[in-house]
Formats: sequence, structure tokens, C-alpha cells
Amino acid sequence: MNTLRTRTLGIAALALTASMSLAACSSEEDASSATDTTSSETSETTESETPTESESPMESEEPMAADAPFGPGCAGVPTSGEGSVEGMADDPVATAASNNPLLKTLVAAVTEAGLVDTLNSAENLTVFAPTDDAFAQIPKKDLKALLADKEALTTVLTHHVVGERLSPEDVAGEHETLAGDMITVEGSGEDFTAEGAAVVCGNVQTANATVYVIDSVMMPQM
Repeated sequence: MNTLRTRTLGIAALALTASMSLAACSSEEDASSATDTTSSETSETTESETPTESESPMESEEPMAADAPFGPGCAGVPTSGEGSVEGMADDPVATAASNNPLLKTLVAAVTEAGLVDTLNSAENLTVFAPTDDAFAQIPKKDLKALLADKEALTTVLTHHVVGERLSPEDVAGEHETLAGDMITVEGSGEDFTAEGAAVVCGNVQTANATVYVIDSVMMPQM
């Protein structure tokens, strides 16, 4: 009887030990799993919270080309055809001006003075070109008399022409004209005046000249 009780107690003790061992193993596995899960969550959280490199900023619009025309008056220049900026670039200056709707009176004056070939055949020029509105500021009687006087007309027109190309970086200053006198250009950037006449569309390129369209006629001392 005692032997049976002793065996029974021994078996119970073994069972209890085994149960505790399994519980311990299970507890260690659960702890290990919890640790792995926590580590994984921590890693994911860290990765999500880590700021990513900022995306490359959107490319800004390309800067305006250095030889592009400027000024509010350029809005009146055709956008296509021979009178456009691109079209004028292919022709010598007198021909180019004849295709520009802003310069009809100037072209008529140049033709009247017999200067078309002179201007077209020159190698490099800068022309300060008065608009039709600029000529309209001259009293009609005086303008008619000027157009009828070829010598005076030639002097006025050549007073608007410099015998070299002047870029916007070089145009400010004093320059000798084809009339043999001097003109003064003031300003910088895209804001210039020539003898007080405002440049309304500057740096227009033709095959042999750089044109600055101005809002009044420059009158030489005659």
C-alpha cells in the first residue's frame, strides 16, 4: 500500500515537473515572439517616421533667351509670318521693318529718302525705330513737309541708326549715328530711353541689325 502510494506520488511529481517545464518553454516562446513582434513594429514605425528625401523641386520655367525681344510693345508684333520676330530675323532691316505692322510710316519715310538699299546692305546696325504712333505725334503739316524734304528726312532717319549692333548690355551710353551726330541712351535691363524716347520693344533681331522700337521720333539738331 505504501509502495503504491509512493509510486503514485512519484508519477504525480513527474507530471507536475513536466507541466512546469512545458509552461516555462511556452512562456519563453511567447516572450520571444512578443519581443520579435515589438522589434518588427518598432522597425516599421521607425521607417515610417523617418523623413524621406524631399522630391526634387519642379524645374522652373526656362529663362528667357538672352537675345529675346522685350517690352510691352512687343505684344503688337505678329506671332507668325514674315512680320513676326522669327520672320524679321531672316531679312535685312529695311525689308524686315516693311513686314512689321508697327512701322509702316517709318518704312514709307525710309523709302521716300532712298535709304532702303543703304540699310539693307550694311553689315551691322542698331536701329531705333519709331512706331506709327510716334510719327503721329508730329503735326501733319510738319510731317508732310519733312517727307517732302529728302535731305532733312535723310538726316532725321540716319539720326536713328548706329553703325554697329548694340545688345541690351551695350546699348546704354553715347553712340555716334549715321547722321554723324551723337545720341544718348539711358537705362538698364529692359528699361531704356533713347534721347527721351522710351523703348517699347527692344532687342528685335534682323539679318543685319538689332532694332529698338521707340515711342517718339528723335529729332536731330539741324
